[in-house]
Amino acid sequence: MEAAAFDAGVQQPEGEENLIEAAKQIVKALGSGKNLTDDARKILADLGTQLSTINIISEDKDGDIGELEAQLDAIQEKIANWEADPSMIWDSGPDEAGEYMNATLEAQRLIERLENFCPGGGGGDDAGRRDLLRRGHDVLQMAMARLEQEFTHLLVQNQLPFERDNVASFRSSEDDGLDFNSFVSTGDDLEDPSNRDSSVSRSWEELTIDMVHPDAIPDLRDIAELMFASGYGHECSQAYITVRRDALDECLFILEMEKLSIEDVLKLEWGSLNSKIKKWIRALKQFVRVYLASESFLSEQIFGQLEQSSWSVCFIEASKGSMLQLLNFGEAISIGPHKPEKLFPILDMYETISGMIPDLDSLYASGAGSCVRIDCHELQRRLGDSVRAAFLEFENAIATSTSTIAFAGGGIHHLTRYVMNYLNTLTDYQESLNYLLKDHDRQNAVVMSPDLSPSTRQEDDASGEPAADDYATMALHFRSVTSILECNLDDKSRLYRDPSLQHVFMMNNVHYMAQKVKNSAALRHVFKDEWIRKRNWKFQQHAMSYERATWSSVLSLLKDEGNSHPGSVSKAQLRDRLKNFYVAFEDVYRTQTSWIIPDAQLREDLRISTSLKVIQAYRMFIGRHTNNIGDRHVRYSADDLQNYLLDLYEGSQKSLHNPHRR
Repeated sequence: MEAAAFDAGVQQPEGEENLIEAAKQIVKALGSGKNLTDDARKILADLGTQLSTINIISEDKDGDIGELEAQLDAIQEKIANWEADPSMIWDSGPDEAGEYMNATLEAQRLIERLENFCPGGGGGDDAGRRDLLRRGHDVLQMAMARLEQEFTHLLVQNQLPFERDNVASFRSSEDDGLDFNSFVSTGDDLEDPSNRDSSVSRSWEELTIDMVHPDAIPDLRDIAELMFASGYGHECSQAYITVRRDALDECLFILEMEKLSIEDVLKLEWGSLNSKIKKWIRALKQFVRVYLASESFLSEQIFGQLEQSSWSVCFIEASKGSMLQLLNFGEAISIGPHKPEKLFPILDMYETISGMIPDLDSLYASGAGSCVRIDCHELQRRLGDSVRAAFLEFENAIATSTSTIAFAGGGIHHLTRYVMNYLNTLTDYQESLNYLLKDHDRQNAVVMSPDLSPSTRQEDDASGEPAADDYATMALHFRSVTSILECNLDDKSRLYRDPSLQHVFMMNNVHYMAQKVKNSAALRHVFKDEWIRKRNWKFQQHAMSYERATWSSVLSLLKDEGNSHPGSVSKAQLRDRLKNFYVAFEDVYRTQTSWIIPDAQLREDLRISTSLKVIQAYRMFIGRHTNNIGDRHVRYSADDLQNYLLDLYEGSQKSLHNPHRR
């Protein structure tokens, strides 16, 4: 206030009085303009009041405090009357609220006048003015306490409900968590990770909503400005912070975020924890991009015209508790056990917090928000470390997965399905995963199976084509994983006593791996075509090995020894050889109808290849020796055998019951 620059004991020269009077006339003339904005009118009115105050100081300098005391009595009576009424002033309408604001403003200005001409002496009039000043402060304090109540009331009564419909909806399925432990322990039962909920959105449109009814904003702003101007800014800020902190806590409750300590989180079962992680991801996105953005805007609307940092401090203090609650949950996840089944949820959390970092850096840009910014970046780092640890544990779990019982039917092992689907799903996170694995030393990052020889690693890590520069690190790890898997499958194949079934098992699983990569654009981009060609060659080698192991001994019964003439072999020998062939064929039929080749095309190709060899050899034998064998000893026609071969590899055991069998 300019009036504060004048000492009540100094006589103003006549020239100054004329200057003040001229200034008042100028202000009056400017104030009569029709095109002035409300802010301009307010500034001119304040200036007129200050000029009048200077005159009042001059007039009152002789020490007559009667008029000032009378003014204070009138103001005190007004404020006391409102204080005696338990109803809220702003509920009575704008006129009542305006009167109270004017009375409070009068008290504030009266105190300013008294402060300006209370000298440090000890005269009687000075003591009277000091007593009057103390009374003025008491009256103002009473008014400020009431304004604080009214401010709080306005904030609470005009708070708009939190609507989850204000933002994009998320699927709420919470029972689709991955169970990696099952294959580590048993090697057999396990859920396909491709069935995981892929609904976690990585895109979001920022949406600002009204947190408080817009009609209440001007009143809240006016109260805040008056309280700050009267030296009660701290009380006003604390009232705002208390109300809005509770409101944001309620917001987290509506978003289904419980207040859990780190210890509480670490004690949760995986199913419950996975559900809470999904809620956390949804809540963090909604809370930061909708509610925090809106809360920041609300603070700026109310306190933006005051001291530069007031609104940001109010926002930060009101919101940091809720924000830290969200961050504490993330920290608990990051320090928990790094099991492979947690990799996808942790990756979702990592990508979510990474996507929120720019928003959070902007919202908490001021010095007061540094603690929140630091904690956000620290959580991002911790979750990144957890991703790396969980991926390496995934590799290790494959290498150490053991079975004591052969997989029934020689089909595609659950481990194979799981690992390939796991890798396929990881390609959704290829940018994040490649970034997080990039800084790891290869020797420390790749977990090798004891049976994974250096030559095998060199063959599989160098696919014959350079990996995509953008994802070279991830490609290296993925190829290492499949090499580890193949070594593990080779160990599992040795659980079969029948060498033929060993080859069927390896053929099925290597073929599945090759097809999974071939049919996935993302995996194909990582592994490259040369890797696929090598796996195709491998499963074809197993198919040929199966044919040799199964049919070489069977078909040898139909081959003539050396260049023997048909007449050089007795009829009895020929009949015995044919009989033994039938026994061997029926044994193969009974055994291998229970075996399974899940891929229809692979199954058909192997049947055709087998049929060509078996049927051709059978027809040649029967055609060459038909006169010596006799029709009564021929149990099956070539067409019969061909039809029986179509029953193989279906996974349902059958037996041949020929009525003519002897």
